[in-house]
Parts: sequence; C-alpha cells; structure tokens
Amino acid sequence: MHAIRALMAAALAIPLSVAGTLGTGAGTAQAATGDNDVIANLWSWNWNSVAAECTGVLGPAGYGAVQVSPPQDSLSKGGSVWWDIYQPVDYDLTSKFGTEAQFKAMVTTCHTAGVKVYVDTVINHMTGQGSTSYGGVTYGKYSYPAYSAADFHYYPDDCSNSDGLIASGDYTGSATNVQQCELVGLADLDTSSTYVRSTIAAYLNKLLSYGADGFRVDAAKHISPTDLSAIYGQLNTTTSGAAPFLAQEVIYGSGEAVQPSQYTGLGDVLDFQSGRYLLSKFNGNISDLQTFGDTWGGMVSSGSAVTFVANHDTERDGSTLNYKSADYALANYFSLAWTYGVPQVYSAYTWSSTDAGPPAGSTGYVTDTECTSGAWTCTDRATGITGMVGFHNAVKGTSVANWYSDGSNVIAFSRGSAGWIAINNESAAVTRTFTTGLAAGTYCDVISGTVSSGSCTGTAVTVSSSGTASVTVPAGGAVAIDVNATGTGSTATTAAVTFNVTATTVWGTNVYVVGSVAALGSWDTGSAVALSSASYPVWSGTVSLPASTSFEYKYIKKDSSGNVTWESGSNRSYTTGTAAVSLSDTWK
Repeated sequence: MHAIRALMAAALAIPLSVAGTLGTGAGTAQAATGDNDVIANLWSWNWNSVAAECTGVLGPAGYGAVQVSPPQDSLSKGGSVWWDIYQPVDYDLTSKFGTEAQFKAMVTTCHTAGVKVYVDTVINHMTGQGSTSYGGVTYGKYSYPAYSAADFHYYPDDCSNSDGLIASGDYTGSATNVQQCELVGLADLDTSSTYVRSTIAAYLNKLLSYGADGFRVDAAKHISPTDLSAIYGQLNTTTSGAAPFLAQEVIYGSGEAVQPSQYTGLGDVLDFQSGRYLLSKFNGNISDLQTFGDTWGGMVSSGSAVTFVANHDTERDGSTLNYKSADYALANYFSLAWTYGVPQVYSAYTWSSTDAGPPAGSTGYVTDTECTSGAWTCTDRATGITGMVGFHNAVKGTSVANWYSDGSNVIAFSRGSAGWIAINNESAAVTRTFTTGLAAGTYCDVISGTVSSGSCTGTAVTVSSSGTASVTVPAGGAVAIDVNATGTGSTATTAAVTFNVTATTVWGTNVYVVGSVAALGSWDTGSAVALSSASYPVWSGTVSLPASTSFEYKYIKKDSSGNVTWESGSNRSYTTGTAAVSLSDTWK
C-alpha cells in the first residue's frame, strides 16, 4: 500500500499523509516446500491466465508458488485504475479477475502443475469512496455486508487526530495512530474487536478451504502485531496440512515507530529495502553487492525475508528498478542467484501513468494476459528468468564462493560447487578466465538458452579440470551455469540478422528490436536490442540468431525515462537460414 498513499489521495479528495504468537491453526511461516521456493507474482492477471501460466510456464520452470491479486469484491472503477482492488467491499470472491468458481479452478490447476498459491489479502481496512462494487454490492464508507459502523476505528477513542487520518509525524511518533487512524481515508477496521478478528479469519479460512497455501498480508504495518497474532491464531491449516505461508507488508522507515522486526515472529516480511538497495547498486557499483544481506541497514534476517526487485507499489514510485530499466533483468538474475531471502519475480503489465489499471474489457473485467502484444511484461517467462529459477533450485543450501569483481560493474561468484554466474552491467563485453568452482565438463548457459536432447540451445561453457572457464559476458548481460544444465556443446548454429527500420524520434528517444527468441529479449523490453542511429532516420543493428529458426519481432521506442512505446499492428515474423540476412522495415 506504499504507493497507494500518493496515488489515491487525489481520488479520495483528502489530505495526504506520509505513511505475538500464532495459535494452533498456523505456525511460523514457511516458504514452498522442497527445493522450489521462488514466487511468481502475477499481479493483476485474471484467474484463467494464472491457471494457464501455472501449467505452461511456472510448473515446468520450477517455480514454487504463484502470488495472485486480491480476489475479494471491491470498489469498482471499471478497470481504469490498479488500486480499486485494495479497497474491499465484501469477502465474496467477485472481482475484476473472475468469479469464485474460476478462482477455485485456478488454484486446482496450479496445484496440479506443482505450484502453490499465495493470495494477496486486504484485511486492514475497507474502502473510502464509491457506492458500488464489482459484485454489484451497494455500501457506505462504514456500512458493508460484513460490518457496521461499530466495527471501525475512530477519533478520539482510537485515533488521536481529529480528522481521523494518519499524520506524517505519526510514523516516527505514534505506532497507535499508524495502526488505528485511517490510511488515506480508508475505513480502518477495529482489529482489536473479537467480531472483526473472527470475520477476517473466516475469510482467510475460506481461501484456505479452496486450496490457498498462504497469504500476502497487505498493509500489515497498519495492524498491531497483537491483533494479527489473534487473527492468525484462528487460521486453519492448508489442504495439505501445512501452516499457511505469510508474507507481511511492513515497509521499513528509518526511525519509525513500527518496524519490520516487530512482525518477523508472526511470519515472513516483504523486504522493501532489498529492492531499494538493488536500485542504488545497479545504478552505481554492483561490486558492493558482495556483502548484500542481513547486515545492510533496514533489511530483515534472511530467514524471514521475501525479497523482490520490484512490485506494484515500488515500480511506480521510483524507489526500485522496474521493467523500463535497462538493468532490470540483471537485478532479477542477481536476486535469484544470491543467498538472501525467498525471491519473488514480478510480472504485471506495461503502463504510462501511475494510476493505470490492467488491460480490461468494456465492462472493466481484466482481459486474458497476452505476452506478445506489449501490454503485459511477462517477466516470469523470459528465457533468462526461467533459467535462473532453475539455477536457484539447483544451488539451494549452498554458500557464495569464488567472488570476483572488477571493482565496478562486473561481478561473478559461485554457489558452492553447484552453480556459477557472471553479471556485466557495463557497456562493453568482458572476456576473461573465471574460477567457477564447478567440476570439469560442458555446461549450458541458462540465460541464453536451455538444454535440449542433451545439448545447449544457447552458449556452452567448458569448465577445465582446475574449475576455470574462459567466458565472454555480453555488455549488459550475464552468463550462468549450474549442475542441472549440462550438455555436449552448443548446437546453436547462428545466422547474422541485420535489422533496419526507418523511424523518426525526438531527442532522447531511441529505437530497439525485441522478439520471441532469447537473443531478442524473449519479449522482455528490458532486454531489447538497441539499434544504432548512425544512418538516421534508419536505425540498424546486427544480432546473431539461431539458424533455421522461425521467430517474431517488433520495434519499440524508449525515451530517457525508460517509457516504452510499441509499434502498432501484428508481430513481424521471419525464419532464418544459415546465411547472413538484412531486413528492412518501416515503423508501423
């Protein structure tokens, strides 16, 4: 709810304020069991699309769980904004992502694919505006199907501010006001009430009965640990008999009265500091990441942290990298390769304004995710990301070793003898001999390709008997190998394809090509190939693509702020041969 403070203030027409022990039913949170614990955060994807992604991508790639958006009925803004889903109206599962039946079917499908389901839950408050929900419920600010006026916090008994709102000074001066005044005018539930606690627990238990494996607890910072402990103590186990996983949103602020450490005894905490630090280092000096973890100010202990490069709040407020950032993919690779916390990969949709909601039909219900149109980011399925999910699973339980850095923006390290990665955040390729820590053999780079019939579809890396390998790490790229990705050498015979596109731009805007194969970024705009403007208005660039391979591609423009504009029309397509070829296109 961090960015919602700013985004919703105007919409609510209110002043902007800056912002236990578990019972027998639930225990200290545990991530997905087994070797697979990476969470795919498919934010604002509808239930049918989540189900399809579990079957087609997440399960095969080795993700441990998927986090889905709030499923409860909420304020209806017709799909035009993202934050309406964080203003609950009723605990029926009638949302802009689908019906209750579709939600239940999605959970079943994901479980069949071996993927757990963590549900984003909004239990601190109800809404603060409007009168009609997606489910057609009519309500008032303090009057809902489950609650009446007596079920909320008010001035002066609960909140000492006469306007009932959290004031900027409360964050450092009054934990009580942070947890009992209204967050940007949202009706604040009295979570000390036995009735409110049991009503919230009943909603969470309904989700557990449908197969949910855990929860993201939105705005947990605004609920006292005592109240949360009482609610968690009423939770049932999951359908598999485990305690539900808990990832609590407690945003760190230096010197604030409410700190993440106050919640780690209840479950895991979403670590916002990790994303802030990754922004700083990938925009500065990544060699500093050698000590990344618990000792850095504001970060919670690794065993209690859910870490992420970006989420729906931070990608809009500039506090972290986002899909528009050139080094977004690299930061995700690092997060998946490092030892800190349970990593989360964020996939949502593209946007040009901070309020913008997901693609939706005329009725406001979110349309199916379509990863080639440019409307969705689909980071979870990019070749390098899925490769690094496999890497993360392969190296689980090992320590960092064989650290290398150039003192600036090239780093490399192994995870014991199970995996090794090099990251180059500089503008030129780097070739050197690295100590990998792996046994002698031929390994497949999991970022540029996969393993097919025992051979590498991307780059092959040969490790000598001494554990070293001579590797070229592309500019703004990475190379990673692990013990589960071995091959007999690269079968990826390549053909040089020169892309020429006539496109006019304004100063500070450049043209890129992105496409369906790894060498073209696998539709990830952060990994798109930059074209040269030397022959402007013709932009050109040559890329080595797999020979005799059909692929799709499009041209995009990026301005100096990283905003992406896709050319219109259907995807372009081409099939390579074995000889070099030049393609001449005009921006559509």
